[in-house]
Amino acid sequence: MSKTVTLRLDEPVYQLFKSVAKRENRPISNFIETAAMRFVQDHEVADEFEMAEIRANTGLNQSLKRGYQDAKHRRGAFV
Repeated sequence: MSKTVTLRLDEPVYQLFKSVAKRENRPISNFIETAAMRFVQDHEVADEFEMAEIRANTGLNQSLKRGYQDAKHRRGAFV
């Protein structure tokens, strides 16, 4: 179910968003939602290159496995 969110924008920002949305022939709300989702995906999710680096880092992977086992067996302090 969709939710309604109120957003306050300065006039220059609003005009910029409005002009880009109009140029792309879509509502301003859709433009803002899409831009926000792209930001989150670009900054919160590891892309394929980052994942390749993570998988190749054996020291990191060993540490993560030890940490997982410690958590699973409730060893250590969790902060």
